[in-house]
Amino acid sequence: MQKQLNVLICDDSALIRKKLKNILEVCKCHSIEEAEDGIVAIQKAKEMKPDLIFMDIVMPGKDGIKALEEIMNEDPALKVVMASSAGTQSHLKKALDLGAYDFIQKPITLEAVTAIIEKVIKGEKGENAHV
Repeated sequence: MQKQLNVLICDDSALIRKKLKNILEVCKCHSIEEAEDGIVAIQKAKEMKPDLIFMDIVMPGKDGIKALEEIMNEDPALKVVMASSAGTQSHLKKALDLGAYDFIQKPITLEAVTAIIEKVIKGEKGENAHV
């Protein structure tokens, strides 16, 4: 992969953030920041201007859907990938309607993350283009 991406990970689980960070490091992402909830994610998105955000949907405080809405209002071109567990299909549809770039099913795998990063680098459309 040529271009190195600046990535923000937002998940309330420290374990999932660590796993995703390890995967992103394998993918040679340039800068990786973490946020434990939607409030911190919005703040960090404004500060770091990431190329890509991985956002959990279900979190305490400000959930991923509300954070996505605020982030997209601030920067509609930002690529936000929603992380979804089983049973969050209605949330996922709402996220895509709000402008999420793509989605990734938990548990997160190296192959799924690599595929999304390659699409972003190549400038390809995310899943949102098919909704």
